[in-house]
Amino acid sequence: MLLPARAEVARHLEQYRAWERLMLASPDNRAVRGNFENTGYTLCVLMGKRCAREAVDAAELYLNSRGSRERAARDAWPTPSANA
Repeated sequence: MLLPARAEVARHLEQYRAWERLMLASPDNRAVRGNFENTGYTLCVLMGKRCAREAVDAAELYLNSRGSRERAARDAWPTPSANA
């Protein structure tokens, strides 16, 4: 499966969070709500999900998965002991 660039996902997730905060502060502002919904839709397209909440969860998992894999690979190697 073709995955989006991590930098793009991070940028759109950051925008989504910013618009989410603004939308929660001003739920009656149509412009803010529109931008919030647009950023959610963009994340849906990037992450291949049908709902913005799922797309956000997938984006966070995708961005955090690299660090987890690197930690797992690092932990798999034996550490030098003091006795060696």
